[in-house]
Amino acid sequence: MNQPKGNGDPEKVPAPGPTVGREGEPGWAGGLRKLYNSVVDEPLPDSFKDLLKKLDGSDDA
Repeated sequence: MNQPKGNGDPEKVPAPGPTVGREGEPGWAGGLRKLYNSVVDEPLPDSFKDLLKKLDGSDDA
C-alpha cells in the first residue's frame, strides 16, 4: 500500500511541488500570459480614441 512520505501522520499529505510550464516557468504563468494577451487584444473604446485625438491635436508641446 502506498503511503505519503512525511512524519507518519496519514492525515497530513505533503503538498505537491509547484507545477512547471514551458521553459521552467511556473504553471500559473501560462494562464497569466493568456489573460494579458486577451486584454491587449481588446479593441480600444471610441471614447479613448476621441480623447487621444484631442490630446494629439493640442499645441501644448
